[in-house]
Amino acid sequence: MARFWICIGATTFFMAFLVFHFRFCRSPGLGTFAFFVSWRTEKPLYLLDVGWPKHPEYFTGTTFCVAVDSLKGLVYVAQRGDNIPKVLVFTEDGYFLRAWNDTVDTPHGIFATSTLYEQSVWITDIGSGSYGHTVKKYSSFGDLIQVLGTPGKKGTGINPIQFDNPAEIYVEDNGEMYLVDGDGGLNNRLLKLSQDFEIQWIRGEHGTGPAQFNIPHSVTVDSTGRVWVADRGNKRIQVFDKNTGEWLGAWSDCFKEDGPYSVRLTPDEKYLIVAQLNISRLILLSAPPVGMIGDCIVISTVQLANQVSPHLVDVDRRTGAIYVAELGAQQVQKYVPLK
Repeated sequence: MARFWICIGATTFFMAFLVFHFRFCRSPGLGTFAFFVSWRTEKPLYLLDVGWPKHPEYFTGTTFCVAVDSLKGLVYVAQRGDNIPKVLVFTEDGYFLRAWNDTVDTPHGIFATSTLYEQSVWITDIGSGSYGHTVKKYSSFGDLIQVLGTPGKKGTGINPIQFDNPAEIYVEDNGEMYLVDGDGGLNNRLLKLSQDFEIQWIRGEHGTGPAQFNIPHSVTVDSTGRVWVADRGNKRIQVFDKNTGEWLGAWSDCFKEDGPYSVRLTPDEKYLIVAQLNISRLILLSAPPVGMIGDCIVISTVQLANQVSPHLVDVDRRTGAIYVAELGAQQVQKYVPLK
């Protein structure tokens, strides 16, 4: 039976530049409602699209990740559970299109790439079965195209490449890809691969120093050549040069309450969007200018209902909408930018 939170509203009123934000949520299996209220003086930048998706009953498992194909207007959701479809495909308007499950064990991260000639979906799989510990490329309809790693076997090797709980992948338009490997496994590393899947460089090991990680959980790349990594266990974001892998700096001041679980950029690259699972919050950080990292500056926050638990997010590069995969609520929600 489908389990999802019923959320009624996420309404914002402007009163003397104060913001009043409320929403009702009913948690799975509970008959009680949580009523969340927050007052803040910052100007809100996003509003919940309460009509997305049209039929949330298709969320039948735990929604771990979401990916947006901005060119085709598609949204992919990967969920976990027994005897359920692992990947759901929606339109950006919220209509359900299809589902597929072949060769997907335990999805963790998902990324959609699209050109005029090809649509593809990359999934990081941390399962212990015959398809686990791999990074896989699929067609939009679920046809398996490429497998990176050794299916069903975790490891630290690089020739051939092996993974242990690969967390997320980010693919640039030229086909170069960046992987964070080590969602609690043997590895704590960031890898860059060429479009031919050759290793360009590797950074990281377990630790707290520069270029060391404690559960590298999410990765994104900006147009100036900086790679941003959510170093979850160390409660910081680390930054690297995409061409050389050189460590450029780190942010930690914004994450004293909870570590970053997901990191993405707005289409104009003015802000980084970061999800904090344990405090059910999205924060928008000011992206630094080229040539510097500087200090972490919070521009705005989106406080979600208690125990919603945002895990990974993605951003529509055309519309700027944020899609949030929520573990606690077992759903994906869409936030649209206010004009």
